[in-house]
Amino acid sequence: MNPDMLERHLVGRLKFKYLQLLVTVGEQRNIFKAAQIHNMAQPAATKIIRDIESSLNLNLFERSSRGVTPTLYGEVLIKHAKLILSQVKHASEELSSLHGGLSGRVTVGSLLAASATLLPNAISRLKKNRPNVSVALMEGTGDKLISSLKIDDLDIMVGRIPEIPDEDGISNEVLYHEPVVIVARAGHPLQDRKDLSLKDLVDQQWILPPRETMLRKEIDGAFHKEGLDVPSNPVESVSILTNRTLLKNTDMITALPLQVVLTYEEIGLLKRLDMPLIIEPGPIGVTLRAQRQLPPAAHYLLEALREEAAKLTERYKDLY
Repeated sequence: MNPDMLERHLVGRLKFKYLQLLVTVGEQRNIFKAAQIHNMAQPAATKIIRDIESSLNLNLFERSSRGVTPTLYGEVLIKHAKLILSQVKHASEELSSLHGGLSGRVTVGSLLAASATLLPNAISRLKKNRPNVSVALMEGTGDKLISSLKIDDLDIMVGRIPEIPDEDGISNEVLYHEPVVIVARAGHPLQDRKDLSLKDLVDQQWILPPRETMLRKEIDGAFHKEGLDVPSNPVESVSILTNRTLLKNTDMITALPLQVVLTYEEIGLLKRLDMPLIIEPGPIGVTLRAQRQLPPAAHYLLEALREEAAKLTERYKDLY
């Protein structure tokens, strides 16, 4: 089928409810479950999927006794269906925002560096000025959040700026630079040591970010620069709650963004070790899809993030 004919079939056959069903079938890997979610009978849902496949002359799903799995064609169509539905959602939110003045919804992905101070303060500012704006928060590693951003499951990603080339359709805005410091529990044996170096820490039990994260690569690079091996058998985790408990109950050490550490130093739970920075302060900011106009609610949050970042820069400038 040539591109023009395929386009006519897509435009003519794919109603919004069909797009919603396609996305749900792809997520659930089961037509019966997808039909239940959309309050449809399974035969009706099955007929819709088969009619779309017949119209396009393409197999969108592989069937088995355990359910269905999207084919390569199905993955492509589901990806674009998500984008279309997301744009319709944003259009509805923008119209609602213009009509009501202060409403809307923003979905934000948070990396560790933003989770302690920047993002909570920005959300507080947003809710104070625009209480009818709702905020949905997703946490995770950069690679997973970037994937969600690309298909419009997220409006904004906040945290340490990832290394994403321009051709990937991603744009970054740096808000400030933040040090990463080495910390342990208050009372840790190393707390009494002065002028520590990485060489003193190689044999410690470490909590480190997963290997695919940018921060982990920089930490590994710091050890290699000193001619040292990366600590063996670390716990790899970005869960701040799990890491906090491990640090509190053991002699493990870790590297954390300064804003996170200051929060726990205030309550006497964690304390920085006496040593210089092992990596350069990293860029903290927002990551967006390039060439996409943000819905009003997301724009309001972006402005709040900029304002709170300026306050943090001023407050902690002597620590940078």
